[in-house]
Amino acid sequence: MAKADEKARSPFRAACVQMRSGVDRARNVEAALSLIADAAKGGANFIATPEMTTVVDRNGDRLAASLPEGEPEEELSAFSAAASGHGVWLLIGSMPVRRSGRKLLNRSYFFGPDGAVIARYDKIHMFDVSLADGESWRESRIYESGAEAVAVRSPLATIGLSICYDLRFPGLYRALAQAGAEVIAVPAAFTKQTGRAHWRTLLAARAIECGAFMIAPAQGGLHADGRETFGHSIVIAPWGDILTEARGDEPGVIFADIDVARVEAARRQIPSLRLDAPALENPVRVISSV
Repeated sequence: MAKADEKARSPFRAACVQMRSGVDRARNVEAALSLIADAAKGGANFIATPEMTTVVDRNGDRLAASLPEGEPEEELSAFSAAASGHGVWLLIGSMPVRRSGRKLLNRSYFFGPDGAVIARYDKIHMFDVSLADGESWRESRIYESGAEAVAVRSPLATIGLSICYDLRFPGLYRALAQAGAEVIAVPAAFTKQTGRAHWRTLLAARAIECGAFMIAPAQGGLHADGRETFGHSIVIAPWGDILTEARGDEPGVIFADIDVARVEAARRQIPSLRLDAPALENPVRVISSV
């Protein structure tokens, strides 16, 4: 397991931006920039926005038609200016990126305090589900899966990147932690139904399993495209305790002070990351009694 950067031991202030993005990209960017400014005024060194910060639209054809081909340079310029203007580390939880074909990428952008894009992460796991109330999602019809896990070693901490439905796949989080991630970002747009049932539980489980902080900014409320998301942006510490949580689904900002020394303490007490049983890496042997 990679050793964390010693500079990451100084505490820092993190902010989760909670949004209710609609189908109007310009309006969403304006709302995000305003909330990012509020977070910076509140003393945040690291600011994270939710999944689909710039547009939430379940109509794939309309969404694709609204996007430029390639990276969204106008939005990237605006967020770069925000990061450098406020002097903060800024994670835009995700934006849709249109490839040359029909499918899109669900992509996070991590900016440094100088405004440069340090890292990109494309969501790996597609939200293809059918819920008990009849709600159905087939994200893979619109989006192409990413293929690479990403962590950023910064002066604040080593920060692992993930997006929403990735949360249900613990192997990704374990890999990030074993690569040295002390903080893992989980920008999300959890549905109201699945959020109410699993949001806190899954985040706490990943925090405990990885001995890492989970910083999870969320979309919340009834969106213009008709979907309803859970909200409740949250920050959870390595021992599973909630440091801060938004009270509901309204747009706003929440703050948490992150003492990265807690990561080392948790992993020292329960050193599971370095005690994986090699036998479990082999295929399961199934014994039939039939």
